[in-house]
Amino acid sequence: MSKFVIYQVLPRLFGNFTATNKHNGTFEENGCGKFNSFTAKALSEIKSLGVSHVWYTGIIEHATQTDYSAFGIKKDHFGVVKGKAGSAYAIKDYYDVDPDLAVNVENRMAEFENMVKRTHKAGLDVIIDFVPNHVAREYHSDVKPKGVVDLGENDTTDWAFSPLNNFYYLPHQPFSPSFDVHGYTEFPAKATGNDQFTASPSVNDWYETVKLNYGVNYVEGHQKQFDPIPDTWFKMRDILLFWASKKVNGFRCDMAEMVPVEFWGWAIDQVKDKYPHIMFIAEVYNPAEYRNYIDNGKFDYLYDKVGMYDMLRNVTSRNFPVHKITNAWQSLSGIENQMLNFLENHDEQRIGSGFFSGNGMSAQPAMIITATLTQAPVMIYCGQELGELGMDSEGFSGMDGRTTIFDYWGVKSLQNWTNAGKFDGKKLTNEQIELRNFYQKLLNICILEKAISEGLMFDLEFANFDNPKFNSHEQFAYFRKYEDELILIVLNFHDKELNTEIQFPIEVFEFLNLEEGNRFECVNLLDDNEVMNSISLSSKQVFHTHIPAWKGKIVKLKQIS
Repeated sequence: MSKFVIYQVLPRLFGNFTATNKHNGTFEENGCGKFNSFTAKALSEIKSLGVSHVWYTGIIEHATQTDYSAFGIKKDHFGVVKGKAGSAYAIKDYYDVDPDLAVNVENRMAEFENMVKRTHKAGLDVIIDFVPNHVAREYHSDVKPKGVVDLGENDTTDWAFSPLNNFYYLPHQPFSPSFDVHGYTEFPAKATGNDQFTASPSVNDWYETVKLNYGVNYVEGHQKQFDPIPDTWFKMRDILLFWASKKVNGFRCDMAEMVPVEFWGWAIDQVKDKYPHIMFIAEVYNPAEYRNYIDNGKFDYLYDKVGMYDMLRNVTSRNFPVHKITNAWQSLSGIENQMLNFLENHDEQRIGSGFFSGNGMSAQPAMIITATLTQAPVMIYCGQELGELGMDSEGFSGMDGRTTIFDYWGVKSLQNWTNAGKFDGKKLTNEQIELRNFYQKLLNICILEKAISEGLMFDLEFANFDNPKFNSHEQFAYFRKYEDELILIVLNFHDKELNTEIQFPIEVFEFLNLEEGNRFECVNLLDDNEVMNSISLSSKQVFHTHIPAWKGKIVKLKQIS
């Protein structure tokens, strides 16, 4: 698959035009976005950014403090729900959608299916979360298909572990966390989602969830009991097939490395046998396991969080020198094109927050690398293109630099852009307009330019390490090339403008099959108005350019006949 661009969005936040924003406010007080917020106009605007895939986050029904019992949906005990809205990752019913997102709760699945149809009609693919490692403490499917046995329904609860069980138990121990759960009772206690095999998880644990049992005996040395195939494997495969039948195009698999790789290889093969083009993206944080989850787990793409994301964050925050970016991509040893690159998602702090850079504009060079260094897909998080600060204290989610996944809330930057569904941008500040235009140009470039979407990359950093006119602590440069298309990318990670010179080593001509001395016209694809001189590419000549603070240039080189 060629490079593609994912737009991650929480429907709960995206279409919420309510400006109340009461701390810890209810559904009625603070409002909530809906499936139908994704109108043809909204999807057209998202696509215009250069987006090819929309990752709708928080689709599958999760535990909530909002009462939907009038619609036949079991009410959740508020003591084991984080926030009024609840975490999108505390799944309550794998066979249903979040009722918060429906205009007509009784028609909620049809409303989701119609949103999928509108998304496809707009020329966009649909990705949803698959949360395989844990479920809400009170998991119960109200709408499971006929013949489906609920998770835990046939468990023998006085066994701590059995491959026949769907959960792990603490026999003879009541659930007794170290904080008040307001009368919630559970006996025997189940192991908690973040691998806490205790009846007393802390408030910092994933206490609102219970871990699913895939046949790994954590209590006795992580023994794997996969023969016969554990019951949970069949149940989770069938859930994947259920959602694939809804015409989604891919799954972002939450905390995939907390589920045995053997399950993934088994399940993904079966899903792709029926739906060959469906895509699987793994949230994996252990680089030692990357190849295992690609080769044996059969994943198409993995998160590049602990490598490229962490590196670019540190470079942008001035903790690391820029030349260390080379180490990040080289450490992947050939699988760099199978990594999903990003600078924001729902787990990470916003670029513009006081915990990261304090200004979304200053991440432009890092975002250019994220989007153009390799053939890998790139993702942005809704509001990133507007410089969203994430500095609200919404309720359960405090002022932590993140946009809440637990609370009902209206995101001001998104509300400025959407303007109550008009999407005319009339409420955007000049800086927000400038930043969104940058993202729109960049993401469209990385999709349309084959040198970036399919081409080779040559890192120029160490060839200029001893170049007195090139500061490898603040600058980065590389080529991308596909057939006769050639692009030079130059970046300034400094808060001051610079004049720089880039040297081209003899190796670049050999690697990219270029002849020395050919002359090229230069066009900065990020700024059509910039007048650039033509250059002669040679190991004996340098490329001169001026770059403003926290900016970059994507220079297309067109050979002069």
